[in-house]
Amino acid sequence: MRQNPSSSRSTGPIGIGVLGCSDFARRRMLPAMTGIPSLRVTAVGSRHTGRSEQFTDVFGGAPVLGYQNVVDRADVEAVYIPLPSGLHVEWAARALRAGKHVLVEKPFAPTLEEAERLTRLADERKLVVMENFAFTHHSRHLAVRSMVEEGRIGVPRLITADFGIPPRPATDIRYRADLGGGALLDVGVYTVRAVQEFCGSELTVEAAREDLDEESGVDVTGQALLAAPELSARVGYGFAHSYRSSYDIWGSEGHISVGRAYTHPGDVPSLVQVESGGRSRTLEFGPEDQLVSLLTAFVGAVHGDSDPEPHRSAVLAQAALVEAVSLRSKNRPRSGPGDRTEPDHRVRVERPGCTDKP
Repeated sequence: MRQNPSSSRSTGPIGIGVLGCSDFARRRMLPAMTGIPSLRVTAVGSRHTGRSEQFTDVFGGAPVLGYQNVVDRADVEAVYIPLPSGLHVEWAARALRAGKHVLVEKPFAPTLEEAERLTRLADERKLVVMENFAFTHHSRHLAVRSMVEEGRIGVPRLITADFGIPPRPATDIRYRADLGGGALLDVGVYTVRAVQEFCGSELTVEAAREDLDEESGVDVTGQALLAAPELSARVGYGFAHSYRSSYDIWGSEGHISVGRAYTHPGDVPSLVQVESGGRSRTLEFGPEDQLVSLLTAFVGAVHGDSDPEPHRSAVLAQAALVEAVSLRSKNRPRSGPGDRTEPDHRVRVERPGCTDKP
């Protein structure tokens, strides 16, 4: 197990600074943080002090003008970064150089090169880096993994994973290419991570495509076909769908289906459908806040109670596969003779707040 510098620090609450005042941070992440005794929100940074004050009035800590001023604080041991995707790499790097542990919203980095640079920086400074895929810490998902490993559905043959949401308002940052917008980096990354949970690191991208929004130029739908030895996977994602959040594992002797798989609310039970041995069963798991489980794992790594290396490895594997899907969907495979280059598929998606042009 690799030890962190924090293993020699006080085992008291970890002071965490929040870079940005996203809606998700307000609704989900900060309430989860305040429920963990081993974490203490010490600062919330924003481009506008009034916005950060709205957060600190509820969750505690000091309102701070500017993200760098949060990173520079002596009472901040770790930072949580819920900024737009296009800002993750910059602020993760700044935090790591300042000696802070880092928890980043997905995607940690859009390319493998950037992910390697950041994880190398963390390794050199013996710091923890983690990407927020909270669903992987939910007891329901852990139970599914156990069932698959135990052979409950035989040999897995096909995995399908989907995450789609209805079109967002025209002003939504998901349509901002300059801020790292697009469906793959927002919802598609969940489906990629779900597949990796059961396929490991041997996945290759066999085919992929994306559809681009005419106005913003970002991808609004996408699909990919992936493969590992004796196993195939299909992922689908986008902003032009009815809501769907699921993954399914089809084995040689059965089938497992998980609905509302990635962002399940913490105050209602969750279900898993299992078909095996000629029987169909519904397993129910009680209410559980998967963000609390994620944060508990983060704290354990920071305190030196667990090895941070698996978190770094997960970041690298995820970045590599997301980049491969992106390149293939743009008809730009990394290498190979006879590769085709075709025009991008472009679609017009009707979004709330958009007006049709004549």
